[in-house]
Amino acid sequence: MSAPFVFPPFVPRLLAFDLDGTLIADGGVSLPEATAEALARVRAAGLKLAIITGRDQPPRAVREAMQPDVVATNNGGRVEVGGTLHAEARFSAADLQAALAHELADARVVVFTGDHIYVDLPAGRDPEPWMLARSYKPMQEAPSEGIVKIGFYHPHVAGHAERLRRSHPHLVMTGAQAPYEQFLTVTPAGAHKAAALTLAAEALNIPLAHTVAFGDSDNDEVMLEVAGFAVQVGQLPLLARHANAQVPSHREVAAYLDGLLELCLSAES
Repeated sequence: MSAPFVFPPFVPRLLAFDLDGTLIADGGVSLPEATAEALARVRAAGLKLAIITGRDQPPRAVREAMQPDVVATNNGGRVEVGGTLHAEARFSAADLQAALAHELADARVVVFTGDHIYVDLPAGRDPEPWMLARSYKPMQEAPSEGIVKIGFYHPHVAGHAERLRRSHPHLVMTGAQAPYEQFLTVTPAGAHKAAALTLAAEALNIPLAHTVAFGDSDNDEVMLEVAGFAVQVGQLPLLARHANAQVPSHREVAAYLDGLLELCLSAES
């Protein structure tokens, strides 16, 4: 067992993980081999697993290797349990209009439905590889209903976030601060990772007090706050006050899981 790690004082039943910077490298598409093997051991021991991510789709390789019981995407606004859609938060027409009424010249803007992405690119700006891989559509084709997330890429997204917080405080905003100073995500009311963890625990009939959440960024803050035990991955100061334990980086998560599993097995023997 790794001496520096701190483990929960209870036997957990559900482990919930952010992806980028937590289970995988930022922008990564696969689990480190040691993490995949540790997750397989945890799953074999009967613990439930959840992905709760800001992405709109987890990488296929991660999903196949992890075999999660719950997948929550779009910062928790879209929750699947056992591969079936369980809940989805969508913008109202008025909230969508307000969120898109930005003053960010030359911003890249992406809106997400459950199935497609729609992109507004500045003149002369090429789409990014992930947009091409998703067969993106132009913003002009975006529907007025069914939008679950909006992403803004611009050096001054913090100003837009502050204006929205004043005018529409019920909307959920993450990013626009370290480590994502130039990226802002806006999701509908109630679409955040704490809600997703709560829904996941309820769907699996597991008390929140028996959950462990792992996260590294500002959109994980509310999830770490409500979990029975919070594990911060990395050293973002914002999360320190919520963390019961700390793991230096995603590369050490496997070692933490092995230590946690050892405690679980010892408690059962």
